[in-house]
Amino acid sequence: MSHPAKPWSMARVVTASSAGTAFEWYDFFIFGSLATVISKIFFAGLDPTSALIAALGLFAAGFAFRPLGAIIFGVMGDRIGRKATFLTTVSLMGGATFAIGLLPTYGQAGILAPILLIFLRICQGTALGGEYGGAAIYVAEHAADHRRGWATGWIQSSAAVGLIAALGVILLTRTIIGEEAFAAWGWRVPFLVSIFLLAISIWMRFKLSESPAYAKLKAEGEVCKTPLREAFADSANLKIVLVAFFAFMAAQGAVWYSTFFYSQVFLEKTLGMRGASVNVVIMVMTIVSAPLYVLFGGLSDRIGRKKVMVAGMLLALIAYVPGYHAIAEAVNPALVAAQARTPVIVETDPATCSVQFDPVGTRRFDSGCDIAKSQLASTGIGYKERASADGLTRILVGSTALEVADGKALDGRALKNRKAEVATALKADLANAGYPPSAQPETINWIRLYFWMLVLVIAATALYGPQAAALVEMFPTRIRYTAMSLPYHIGTGWVGGFLPVTSFALVAITGNIYAGFWYPIFFTALSVVCALIFMKETAGKPLDQA
Repeated sequence: MSHPAKPWSMARVVTASSAGTAFEWYDFFIFGSLATVISKIFFAGLDPTSALIAALGLFAAGFAFRPLGAIIFGVMGDRIGRKATFLTTVSLMGGATFAIGLLPTYGQAGILAPILLIFLRICQGTALGGEYGGAAIYVAEHAADHRRGWATGWIQSSAAVGLIAALGVILLTRTIIGEEAFAAWGWRVPFLVSIFLLAISIWMRFKLSESPAYAKLKAEGEVCKTPLREAFADSANLKIVLVAFFAFMAAQGAVWYSTFFYSQVFLEKTLGMRGASVNVVIMVMTIVSAPLYVLFGGLSDRIGRKKVMVAGMLLALIAYVPGYHAIAEAVNPALVAAQARTPVIVETDPATCSVQFDPVGTRRFDSGCDIAKSQLASTGIGYKERASADGLTRILVGSTALEVADGKALDGRALKNRKAEVATALKADLANAGYPPSAQPETINWIRLYFWMLVLVIAATALYGPQAAALVEMFPTRIRYTAMSLPYHIGTGWVGGFLPVTSFALVAITGNIYAGFWYPIFFTALSVVCALIFMKETAGKPLDQA
């Protein structure tokens, strides 16, 4: 049976591990929080809808490489140790983040700017792929069996601390220098100040010693030489990896990232809330969430990981649809009323319509249907589609019909001008029909907004709080770093990381502003079923019995 470390030693372990992880989340979250700004700076050559989808796609690209980082650093952690590995990951993450703040813009360097940005996002994603597993394992291998959920809950809360820091620096910079200066050069500040956090994180982690479980494994000569083969070629271990992914990691990616990231796109892009106000809302909710991870982690020590995590998933499933409808009514009641009173209809030849999804910006979207849909998507306005009798495309707003001509014969500049003309005319038609240009602060029902955001936050923290302990307890020490990192980063990296871009693309494709939530609903429901059938309870068991 494991024995608890001295209180002061455990406090140091938790503090240093959580602080370093918080810094890495800060680095990673800056990009997601600045997606709308990044789209204008690095994808200026695209139309607004494609630019935002490209920026969200680049946010996802960082997540796409997290499983690669999980494999690289998982093997490193199992072969040479926990401490050396997460010193390497924090250094790689910090260097890449600082470098983003020094990049030239699209206007300065053209296509080279987004290429460099993609490379640095890949470095960030790879680094984060090795960070979380190392920190969670390091704390768990120091903690007492009956306090492991509580102790690792602090690692979970580090994500909230990182997001709070990212939003705080962004909001402070925006407030001090103003939106115009922030869009011009102030966006660099959150990336550049990370160099100071990097220095603190490296210093704290240098002070740590190797985890007792790994030190014991090394002393006994039992360090695994082939962790990849043992973790994924062995059928028993592979089964546990699959259970971890399907039973809760897929839902974690869906629930957490819809709550803290896609909600930002929904509030700002769809509902028209000002960017600074969105930052405040998410920051308040993130502050509220920080202690909840520890609370639910501790609760899972008493009643079990499975009960707490399944409850979080079920709450999210129940809250998705009514929650975001209520949020829309709370934030922009005039928009909801206008869409109910005067729905927008795209009348067109369906055969000329393309899927409004082009993250690399290589498609022109030059048919009348494509031009109409892209302009509506870029303004966050929902619409319905129906076939036209004459094959022409028009946007119907009440009794007003806006003809949208085909642009296939136009060159790039002329097509861009055509789209701008349509955007101007559409804006006027929407205004005449009572559609508000943006959410008005004086009409926002803040209590209703925060209530539903709190419900979603509780769901996310109930699922995420016990998760680190549950993952660590599922795998033996000799392959723990490798085996637990991969399902975690496929769940959060692929399911969660691709959620914002996929959800926004679903809205652009369907014209339904709520269609983006089909994605998290699917993955959350999948995990609930798998957890109830396959997940076993592990709370309180010694790690050497995994």
